Amino acid sequence: MRQKTLFQEFLKYIVSNICGMIGLSCYILADTYFISKGIGADGLTALNLALPIYSLVHGSGLMLGMGGAVRYSILRGQNDKAADKIFSNTISLAIILGIIFIFAGIFFSKPIAAALGASGNVFYAANIYLKVILLFAPAFLINNILLCFARNNGNPKLSMTAMLAGSFSNIIMDYLFIFPLHMGILGAVLATGFAPLIGIGILCGCKTAQKNKFSWRDFHISAGLTIKIVSVGIPSFVTEIASGIVMIVFNFIFLRFRGNIGVAAYSVVANLWIVVISIYTGLAQGMQPMVSRAFGCKDQKSMIKILNYATISILLLSACIYLVFFLAAEPIVSAFNSEGDLVLQKIAVSGLKLYFTAILFAGWNIMLSVYLASMEKVLPAHIISLARGFFLIIPLEFFLSFLWGIKGVWLSCLVTEGIVCAAGVIIIFKFKKMLWKNNIIS
Repeated sequence: MRQKTLFQEFLKYIVSNICGMIGLSCYILADTYFISKGIGADGLTALNLALPIYSLVHGSGLMLGMGGAVRYSILRGQNDKAADKIFSNTISLAIILGIIFIFAGIFFSKPIAAALGASGNVFYAANIYLKVILLFAPAFLINNILLCFARNNGNPKLSMTAMLAGSFSNIIMDYLFIFPLHMGILGAVLATGFAPLIGIGILCGCKTAQKNKFSWRDFHISAGLTIKIVSVGIPSFVTEIASGIVMIVFNFIFLRFRGNIGVAAYSVVANLWIVVISIYTGLAQGMQPMVSRAFGCKDQKSMIKILNYATISILLLSACIYLVFFLAAEPIVSAFNSEGDLVLQKIAVSGLKLYFTAILFAGWNIMLSVYLASMEKVLPAHIISLARGFFLIIPLEFFLSFLWGIKGVWLSCLVTEGIVCAAGVIIIFKFKKMLWKNNIIS
């Protein structure tokens, strides 16, 4: 591909997907805003305690969607007819996993809410949110799979349209259910649950969607395909579920230091972080079809150019995002602090400025793990994802909170992402060095 054409295609994919992912992340941000206005601090606390389970459901959908779509795109680049079986296998896995989530919602929502630290009025609200999210899990799973396959079938605009439509419908339903209908936390979670159904309707219903080269023909599960799908999709799963694991640990630390008001303050920062991370996830997932196709065609020069475009994009985005949040921290937090709580305001504003210092490193790490997974280089992709999601962040949260209290908790993300970023630079340098030796790039 010519450089200009490649760059134009890169922009088309990432702009569409970033817009769509921002919309998708607004599912929870809309809940945060309307719950803060209609229910208050207890509602925010319940939402934040329940969010790790939402991350688990959403991350499972991304794992299947990204894993299946990467394999599909590579096989299509190689003109392999086995690509036709990937979609049926992926949807079949989603059906089984969705049934498991529904079972957990019906029988285990109360024990899960208690295990996450909910009590009193917060327990009642958290239990409702968890139960309904788990009952809607099949919709989240299938929606994520359809989004990934549509994007890999050369239709990023359809994927973006479906994500934005789901997000806007969620915002409208949030307002209607919480305020005119006075449904409280149940209204908020119902709005979130109905949103992916809107996306599925668009992805399956429009004329463009009907021209897709993939369809679910039968209930088909192959052990070999399943292993490949899951192994390639794990980095995307870990990226999503890591935010849930971090939330659980943060919630317990904040409960210990500042009680429910500390968790409510963290809820504001955490949900804004989800939106920002969605921008980098959108960029990474947007470039994935191009990387997988180039890998399937053995076009290493295009693979390196795409990596360079992505790196420059992350640098520019990070500078702009941090500047906005640093300068406007006070009014941003105030928008979610409907009760005007001074303690909540102080904790959240300080946290926003400290926590978001990690966005540059986090963006690079997310992009690199997806980039490597797009070429089915699963081991380095897993190392990056697991290190930032589990192996470093959790012990550093406890260690730094012991040294510096809440300030240490906020800085644990910066330290973790910085260390992983350094490791990622070494990995990609070795990859480029290998291409230089083979005279593939100059």
